[in-house]
Amino acid sequence: MDSTEREQNGDTRGETLLSPLLGTVAIVGFPNVGKSTLINRLTESRTAVVHETPGVTRDRKELVCEWNGRRFLLIDTGGVDVADPSPLTRSVAEQAQAAIEEADLVLFLTDARAGVMPGDEELAAILRRSRKPVLLLANKIDDPAQDAYALEFHRLGLGDPVPLSAMHGHGTGDLLDAIVALLSCDPGSRRLEVGQEAIRVAILGRPNVGKSSLLNALLGEERVIVSEQPGTTRDAIDTVLRRGDRTFVLVDTAGLRRKRRQRQGIEYYSELRALAAAERADVALVLVDASEGLVDQDLTVADVARKAQCSTIVVLSKWDVSETKLEDIRPRLAAQLRQRPSLVTVSAKTGRGINRLLDRVEELFAKHESRIGTGELNRFLAELREQREPPSRNGRRLNLLYGTQVHSRPPRYRFFVNDPGLITRDYAYWVENKLRERFELEGVPVSIDFVRRS
Repeated sequence: MDSTEREQNGDTRGETLLSPLLGTVAIVGFPNVGKSTLINRLTESRTAVVHETPGVTRDRKELVCEWNGRRFLLIDTGGVDVADPSPLTRSVAEQAQAAIEEADLVLFLTDARAGVMPGDEELAAILRRSRKPVLLLANKIDDPAQDAYALEFHRLGLGDPVPLSAMHGHGTGDLLDAIVALLSCDPGSRRLEVGQEAIRVAILGRPNVGKSSLLNALLGEERVIVSEQPGTTRDAIDTVLRRGDRTFVLVDTAGLRRKRRQRQGIEYYSELRALAAAERADVALVLVDASEGLVDQDLTVADVARKAQCSTIVVLSKWDVSETKLEDIRPRLAAQLRQRPSLVTVSAKTGRGINRLLDRVEELFAKHESRIGTGELNRFLAELREQREPPSRNGRRLNLLYGTQVHSRPPRYRFFVNDPGLITRDYAYWVENKLRERFELEGVPVSIDFVRRS
């Protein structure tokens, strides 16, 4: 099947192979100097949370940036305030340090309007010790006539500062030219970009249920910040995990609050990004704090995953400290969640259940992208006609004629009938449930279009 046929059939598996990137570029700087604004400018997106409050970005966030046909990986990091002794700030600094170690090139962003700050000098010292190539950027120069403001930053000992405005775009084209030129000098550092065949997994849940802890357990390292403070994660963070010959893209997201009035400012925009992360995921892990049991808000999060067309697994976290019984949770999930997702217990602290969870994700993804042959599907419809009398109205009875699958990832089916107006809500749900039961599609977002035969 060629690419055109795959597109027409809704099958994108393997369509994009892993392609090389020029290298990795990390952006570091003092809090609130405009790192996320620069990320959004360079990638022509709004994927980073931008807000006037200092310290909005806390984790490393990786994005692909393209300039004149050349692509590289851009890592956004939290603001580094090395003088702040708080545990969360120290974690942010450690994440930034890890990004520097991974990077082929570092962009050191400063605030030209504020001038050289003590934090800038300390971070400059760290960068000089790293011996990594560094581009020193003097941001917030909105008028080219003010480029001379950048000259003060020569004293940091990192070469000629580049004047720019992340907000208005002044100097960003020259910056991209310089980045591509520097990365092109070291072809040995290139890494692969994840293709469409990767399994995209969104980790969803209400605030402080352990989403970041689960991600770190899946990766086997401290890849994102873990804190007991609710709302630590504010962006949707993509992380690549390779396990055998399978590639996963794991997305840690901000906690989803139930009541709209609780979402303000940064949290509102963070939640929008969590919802967007769910919409581009194949599988959603709906995390439930087993020590607290299943609450209504967990069911709301699961419904977010369903509406985003994610195949879903309910993950009971903190199982090592829980007294919750599976027998108390399974019936409620079956009764209230339309997709009938499976249930997996894990402990991020001890590692229990982590490998089993990844196995279950692979199995569910196989169903998520599966196709049912037309002949087998029509034999199923014949069984339905035998099992239950279709609805009727004014002496006219519904007739299920034939069907076909028109899309995969997730699966979508088209069933031809004599009159779609005869379909009742109860009958449509019954057909959907029977389809899941017959083809083992529990947890998969099944979509059925009932259309009139032309």
